[in-house]
Amino acid sequence: MPKFYLNVAVDTPLNRLFDYLPLSDNHRSDYALGQRVTVPFGRTLKSGIILSISSNTELNAKQLKPIAELLDSSPLLCAKDIALYKWAASYYHHPIGEVFAQSLPKKIRSGKLLSVELTTLYSLSKNSLSLKESDIKRSPRQATLWRHLKEMSQPVESDSFALFDWDWRSPLKSMVKKGWVNVSQEHIQPVTNIDTPDFTPNPAQQAAIDSVMQSADTYNTFLLDGVTGSGKTEVYLQLIQQVLSSGKQVLVLLPEITLTPQLAGRFKKRLASHLVISHSGLNDTQRAQAWLQFKQGSAQILLGTRSAVFTPMQKPGLIILDEEHDASFKQQEGFRYSARDIAITRARNDNIPIVLGTATPSLESLYNAQHERFKHLTLPERTAGASHPDIHLIDCKNQQLDNHLSKPLLTSIAKTLARNEQVILFVNRRGFAPVLMCHSCGWVGQCRRCDSRLVIHKKSNLLKCHHCGVEHTVPTTCPDCQQAELFPLGLGTERIEETINSHFPNIPVTRIDRDSTRRKDAMQEVIDQVQKGGAQILIGTQMLAKGHHFPNVTLVGMLDIDAGLFSCDFRASERMCQLITQVAGRAGREEKTGRVLIQTHHPDHPLLTTLIQKGYASFAKQALIERQQAQLPPYHYQALLRVNAMHEKAVLEFLDDTQQLISQIQLGDVSILGPVPAPMLKRAGRFRYQLLLQAPQRKPLHQFLSTLLPAIGQLKSARKIRWSIDIDPIDLY
Repeated sequence: MPKFYLNVAVDTPLNRLFDYLPLSDNHRSDYALGQRVTVPFGRTLKSGIILSISSNTELNAKQLKPIAELLDSSPLLCAKDIALYKWAASYYHHPIGEVFAQSLPKKIRSGKLLSVELTTLYSLSKNSLSLKESDIKRSPRQATLWRHLKEMSQPVESDSFALFDWDWRSPLKSMVKKGWVNVSQEHIQPVTNIDTPDFTPNPAQQAAIDSVMQSADTYNTFLLDGVTGSGKTEVYLQLIQQVLSSGKQVLVLLPEITLTPQLAGRFKKRLASHLVISHSGLNDTQRAQAWLQFKQGSAQILLGTRSAVFTPMQKPGLIILDEEHDASFKQQEGFRYSARDIAITRARNDNIPIVLGTATPSLESLYNAQHERFKHLTLPERTAGASHPDIHLIDCKNQQLDNHLSKPLLTSIAKTLARNEQVILFVNRRGFAPVLMCHSCGWVGQCRRCDSRLVIHKKSNLLKCHHCGVEHTVPTTCPDCQQAELFPLGLGTERIEETINSHFPNIPVTRIDRDSTRRKDAMQEVIDQVQKGGAQILIGTQMLAKGHHFPNVTLVGMLDIDAGLFSCDFRASERMCQLITQVAGRAGREEKTGRVLIQTHHPDHPLLTTLIQKGYASFAKQALIERQQAQLPPYHYQALLRVNAMHEKAVLEFLDDTQQLISQIQLGDVSILGPVPAPMLKRAGRFRYQLLLQAPQRKPLHQFLSTLLPAIGQLKSARKIRWSIDIDPIDLY
């Protein structure tokens, strides 16, 4: 028997490490923490990570198996990376093997061999620099390529030749054979077209930059609270430039894929560095390459969405998390982590500053700023002399509406277009209409698998469920009474688009929602079209609220905000105010004055009046007082036990068993609320219930869960259902 055993994290729901023997011809010095291995697991082979090496094991000789293969000669993950992943597994009470698996790109966790792809670069040789155009006039295409390469001050990629509408490969190959063009392969991509800004930061921006850079080599969390249009991106750029100049790397996290191309373009124009991108819209190879290049230090900047927070940094210098309030930073399935909170923990472990930027800080971040856990930096004014938009409420009570569009809003749209300016109409629902109803018998299009209505998508002639994804062709007659009296009820982006086209037939209208931007690069094409200026109307969902800069937009209309005033979710008012503020911030971002019109049937609602008359900061201050009085987050800490199954009886049996377990555990300060049906009881054919656990301090809540959850996993009734624990849940659905 060997003198050591490998303790491996394997991608499995079991929350434990698995002991394996080393390969027979290996020594202890061949193994290190953080190496990948392939191991026999049941009847299959799985990849895993060595997390510890022990001198003893509880397994007997028959139970122990050797690993199948050692994939890395040196550790893939360093001690700090492993510590972060272990902390995440512990804090979110999630199986350690699944945490490691979900934190790594698919190609890397699947055990593929690792190598950074080289970039092929072309440049003129010394011999060809002495050539004259007359020497190559007989080959006009070679002459064109020669001039192009001579104009470039550094080696270029093949993409550089894409501007030619003829086959440049053959003449380029001939030039390489003649020794006129050198071909090299490098890890780092060339940097071109760096712009030097022709302005300097204003006093508030400079104060923010100075505050962060004063703690450049120490941990601090900075809440950069800047109104929309206040130049937060400029602060990011200045900070990144200074961090890069010290030879360190920067991780930038964004909530949405659609924001990545726009910000990447600005970074590439301003920063002389190698930038890589990571998000779910890229293929497995692209994501693995970005991970490797950032880990090895050949890339200085990583721009990514939620999962990029786990990417190792060779030379950590700064973390920036933009739109920190956004719910997209919370993973809602499987390993339910918060990228914001993990980023903060990572900055603490790496002893570097982290900047959380937003125009509408989450109440949790404001609470931390009040208690001096975060340093609160403010940018109170818009840059370049831009003024704050004027916000007005339109009282829709007793008004005649044309598909939810009021006359005052339509009049303002017409005036804005007459000035050759642009308009944004915000609709918080995609599709044509949320309900298809029969005028004859009252039948309503209902999803058979969910407690939800089917949404009409007119252009594709489909009824879709936005919860489980099921689709049906729109019926021509009522399924119940067979009458052809079906009509749409409610509004969606498609229906507003149709109505707007009827009022302004000669004006370009662009719809921006999940359906219209599914195709690769579709969002960037929309942004490019809008940036060209001229009278246009943009109709969109929440995607429009996040960070986009449209300088010619001077009017924003919001059509359906009333639902946020009467939700059962205690966070609904916070989200609605953030949404209103963010969408309103798209108006008047440069020298033109912006105007925001909000349609509502409740113009006297105190939440609306506080937000519009006193601003988001006043709303947040009042909301924090209400949260404290109600003993809700951030003053109390929550965990949500979610349970679902195809049969409701199985769920109720499991919950009865769980309550018996709870009765046997010392509760202390932990409160148990429920179990209750989820607000949407049935979804995708499964019945859903939940149990809310709450405590005034984190420690007793996590201690209670550490006792309860392993016991739940041993219940016989747990085999018939699916259950999960959500730490710090951001919604109760």
